[in-house]
Amino acid sequence: MEKIESLIRLRISAHDAHYGGGLVDGAKMLNLFGDVATEMLIKCDGDEGLFVAYDKVEFLHPVFAGDYIEAVGSIVSLGRTSRRMEFEARKVIASTNVVGQPSAADVLLEPVVVCRASGTCVVPLNCQRKNHG
Repeated sequence: MEKIESLIRLRISAHDAHYGGGLVDGAKMLNLFGDVATEMLIKCDGDEGLFVAYDKVEFLHPVFAGDYIEAVGSIVSLGRTSRRMEFEARKVIASTNVVGQPSAADVLLEPVVVCRASGTCVVPLNCQRKNHG
């Protein structure tokens, strides 16, 4: 099987903050994983498919408005219609919240893994536009 991966990098906006102190809801990471999964399914099958279920989700570190997150994923196995995937979200730039400098941020020397997940997507046979044989 050809390795199929996807990567999205974006800045978390103040609009994404759900809790006090600019803390972002963990569901934002799952939203990013959904976008990563969609891109991988298009690469794999030529169709967006459907996300069926997560079987594991781990929230490991907080995410704040102003942080830059890199969400990555890969298809780790192919069934007839199912695609098993693994995901990781990493903080690559952190908002510093320095008093008097609301736009201050630091590039992290080592990305911080903020979330990991795995799950399964399905592309019905009649929607698959690429041959995996």
